[in-house]
Amino acid sequence: MKRILLFACVIALCALLVPGNAQAAQTTYKKQTFLIATTNPLGSLHATALEKFREIVEKESAGAITVKTFYGGSMGDEQANVKQLRTGELHVACLYSGNFSPFAPTASIFSLPYIFPNIQDAYKIFGNKAYMAKLTDIIVKQSNTRPLGWAVGGYRYLTNSKRPILKIDDLKGLKFRVSPADTQLESFRAWGVDPHPMAWSETFNALQQGVVDGQENPHSVNRDQKFWEVQKFITEIHYILWTGPILASESWYRKLDQDTRALVDKAGLEAQGYEWKWSEEQEEVAKQDCIKHGMVVNQVTDETVWQEKARSIWPKFYDKIGGKALVDEAVAIVDGK
Repeated sequence: MKRILLFACVIALCALLVPGNAQAAQTTYKKQTFLIATTNPLGSLHATALEKFREIVEKESAGAITVKTFYGGSMGDEQANVKQLRTGELHVACLYSGNFSPFAPTASIFSLPYIFPNIQDAYKIFGNKAYMAKLTDIIVKQSNTRPLGWAVGGYRYLTNSKRPILKIDDLKGLKFRVSPADTQLESFRAWGVDPHPMAWSETFNALQQGVVDGQENPHSVNRDQKFWEVQKFITEIHYILWTGPILASESWYRKLDQDTRALVDKAGLEAQGYEWKWSEEQEEVAKQDCIKHGMVVNQVTDETVWQEKARSIWPKFYDKIGGKALVDEAVAIVDGK
């Protein structure tokens, strides 16, 4: 009897010493399939985030959960993906914040010009659990979708086929294709430029035919689209950082059992961290690739002027975002207050 009691105590002690392993061994996930999508191809930052999400889910569920991917726009454009998330046709997607903002106006906060003057500022905000929890609650109510994490790309640099842009006055007379997001359109207007909103699918041909002279995107996008075939000059300004949610269907998320939901949360956050590191490395690789193909990179000499003019539009968006207080809180986090 003593030996039996001693053996039982040893087993109990071992269980206490390795709670994580014991818990993992006890978790049995229901066999199911997750449907995830992005309009962008394998190798893009969107797909990179989703591939890491898939890897984590399938590995930690020991294959009980299968993740089926739809890349390259096979499920439609980004706004179509959001609609599919809202109805539960899709489970997870990754897209640009600007294309998400019509469904969740509060997400426009990340598209305010110069909200992130430095990429580390974005990491501060996305890493602030209390602030992001507050935004997530608002976004869920607005869109019936739930951000599991946020992908970060490079800054939306200017490219054009005409001349180097070294100061704000060099913009005069140039026609830029701009994403049809209000914050971006208003930024260009604040700089004295009449922007040309245009569908992304039409952009390359418009540049090739001279309908517009330039556009704005991170180095990785410029590389992936081979814009060196139709553009010569790159101007590095830091007005808008590419951000995009790793987004889940809220109706689907709510139906998941507790363990599966915890796994989805974990996979979203780990995919976020993985993509941040990957993106920083790829932006520099992409920049050098653009230079190798003949593009010329310049920096402006008067970025404080660009910033002052662009930030002057912020009050136009306070009501849409959810109030000035949300913006002030974000700025305080960036400033370390």
